[in-house]
Amino acid sequence: MNQTPDEQLVPDLATALDGAEMIHDRVAIESAIATMAGRIVADYADGPRPVFLTVMHGGLPFAARLGLEIGARGLDLEFDYLHATRYRGATTGGELVWKHRPATPLRGRRVLLVDDILDEGHTLAGVRTWCDGQGARDVRIAAMVVKDHDRCVAGLCADYVGLTVPDRYVFGYGMDFHEQGRNLPAIYAL
Repeated sequence: MNQTPDEQLVPDLATALDGAEMIHDRVAIESAIATMAGRIVADYADGPRPVFLTVMHGGLPFAARLGLEIGARGLDLEFDYLHATRYRGATTGGELVWKHRPATPLRGRRVLLVDDILDEGHTLAGVRTWCDGQGARDVRIAAMVVKDHDRCVAGLCADYVGLTVPDRYVFGYGMDFHEQGRNLPAIYAL
C-alpha cells in the first residue's frame, strides 16, 4: 500500500505503544469517573438542569461515560458540544481555533465543561471566557485527567478531576497520539 508523504511522517501508533508506559487502566479510569459523577450529582442536585458541554474530540469518550454515570444517579443533563482546539493534530498548542460553538443558549444557565485533559489550560480558559461572555450563570470544569505540573493558566483549575498524569506526553481514552489511539481503553505516557 502506497502512503502519501503526509502519512509517511505520522509516527506509528503500534511503535508508540511499544515504548509507552500504561499509566491508568480502564478499571481505574472508569472508577474515577464514577466517583466524579457522584460529586457532580451532589453539587447539581438542586436547581435547573445543567448544560453538559463536551469539548470535542478528546472529551468524547470521557463525556459519554461521565454522562451515563450522572444519569444513573438521577440527574438529567442538557447535552451540547463545542470544538475548540489549539493543537489541530500537533503536539504543541497555538492560537485557539473554534470549529463549532454550542447551539444551546447559555444565558443564565449552569454549564459543565467536560474535557479529557487539563494540561496548561489555555483552551479551557478560552472556552470558559466565551461561556461567561454568553451569560452563563456558573461555569465549572470536569477533566478526566490533570497533568502534574505548575504551568497552568493562573486562576484556572478543574472543579472535578478524575486522575492525575505525569508531565509527559499522554494518550488514550480520548487523548490522541498524532490523531491516533483516541479509542484506546487505557491511558499511556511516553
